[in-house]
Amino acid sequence: MAGGWARDGAVSEQIEASISDELKRMQARKGPQGESRTHCAECEEPIPEARRQALPGVKLCIDCQVERDGQPARRAGINRRGSKDSQLK
Repeated sequence: MAGGWARDGAVSEQIEASISDELKRMQARKGPQGESRTHCAECEEPIPEARRQALPGVKLCIDCQVERDGQPARRAGINRRGSKDSQLK
């Protein structure tokens, strides 16, 4: 059931489109490339040989990578689909 000027199923389509966009963005994200560093690019600690072999092109030690992964990704909070709610601002 849609409300206002939206047709039936519009909300579901918007949710599915948002999920599809996020999946495409995640799949397009490339892993480390190039030659692995022997020392971390941020803290200069040695990167273990096992990590360099497991992840070719690795640039960060485990501690720095965990810290970076814990930070939320910065994104613009824009509703690209143009819902009525986003137009009321």
